[in-house]
Amino acid sequence: MSSDDTSEKTGTFLVTAADEESAVLKDVRDGQVHTLASNPGVAVDEAVAGTVAPEPPLEVSWRLVEIDRQWELSIEVSDLTPTAWAREVAADQPVGELSRKERAGTGELHVMTVPEETTEQAVADVVDDREGTLSRAARLGVARVEIRSEPGVVVVRYVP
Repeated sequence: MSSDDTSEKTGTFLVTAADEESAVLKDVRDGQVHTLASNPGVAVDEAVAGTVAPEPPLEVSWRLVEIDRQWELSIEVSDLTPTAWAREVAADQPVGELSRKERAGTGELHVMTVPEETTEQAVADVVDDREGTLSRAARLGVARVEIRSEPGVVVVRYVP
């Protein structure tokens, strides 16, 4: 494909489906879905930073023409409680609020205050929104999502 071809798209993608013959990539920035005509070796719950281009001649499916980085993503519910810092952040915000803080290095921390009786459900909601949670991790360039909680506080850690 020529370098002036504007139909190519470079970005970071979440692999939402994959089998031996094809795969589906979702752009983590704009949500556009790209069905690949063949699977170049990607698996569900992986992130791929690279370039896709329409597959000729019909251009209804895509091909992954370049992979700059490919990595596995995971979500883990930790037995650890939130850090003292996260508890302080939660104490300073009303129930139902979310604070986002950059991590030192790569990643982000999300501190949510929830009604104590709904803490387990809030953790389950983060886990159940697998595509959204992993898309955010891919966008941040991290590999792991760790969820820590205690009654009234849920912390989602996006870490390398």
